[in-house]
Amino acid sequence: MAARKPGKDVFSEAEIDQLIELFLAFDKPSPALTRGLYRLLEGYFKPTLVGVDNIPDEPTLFVGNHAMFAVDGLILMPAIYQATGRFPRGMGDNLLFQTGVGERLARQGLVLAHPRVCSALMATGQDLVVFPGGAAEANKPSADKYTLQWKERHGFVRMAALHGYNITPFGLVGPDEWYEQALEGRALRNSGLFRLLKRMGVIKPDFREDLLPPIPRGMFYTLLPRPQRCYLAFGEPVQVPDYSGRKRIPKALQADIRAQTAASVEQLIAEMLQLRARNKPGESALRRYLTR
Repeated sequence: MAARKPGKDVFSEAEIDQLIELFLAFDKPSPALTRGLYRLLEGYFKPTLVGVDNIPDEPTLFVGNHAMFAVDGLILMPAIYQATGRFPRGMGDNLLFQTGVGERLARQGLVLAHPRVCSALMATGQDLVVFPGGAAEANKPSADKYTLQWKERHGFVRMAALHGYNITPFGLVGPDEWYEQALEGRALRNSGLFRLLKRMGVIKPDFREDLLPPIPRGMFYTLLPRPQRCYLAFGEPVQVPDYSGRKRIPKALQADIRAQTAASVEQLIAEMLQLRARNKPGESALRRYLTR
């Protein structure tokens, strides 16, 4: 896949075909490598999984909250793989596939969030992960952590209905505290330097400001994440009517399924925050100090 110029939002049909071929060539990550990575993450972040039995046997669309800085995949995909032997394909923003980085990410299982890509993967019965909040949710200010920024997006509902998939909601707590925000994205957007760069043409007028991330600050003012314990909960699947072979899905139905999914994710987040609060006194003094 050739590198593309950043800022080009639309992929040609030929480029989508090329990407689909690349995505379908991926099977599963190396079991040994994934086990080693998960052991490392397990020792550092101590993930607790709740409701794994809610994950259906048939292929499903996982939908949940996006952590700040989009670091959730480090926990989510390996955790599901270790618990079920299934490796869900995370769907990423266009920008990730507009440079050579996209091909490297694709070889780790990430795919482009595009309807044709989603259809191709669902046709082969693959599990997928969607964060409806996208980049805006990953780059949200710290005051909005653990809140959904889904706007009025219904695409994930349409894709599930068109391909006979149900939705498995999940709530993930922990990664939003791996880093503090030394400077929030909106502060960067309002800075004199940002405005100057736009006037100079360095930053294009059509630049997607939701892609401007905060400046992270980890443990001891480094990029090392804080060892915040993670809690990942899966809810009962949201039943989606099968609209396979049909062109239109009632908007009222889309809104209802979206609302059910969001409510379930929010409930799971709240439950995991409560579970973390109950378990906090049992943490080691060192972990409490490093995550305060």
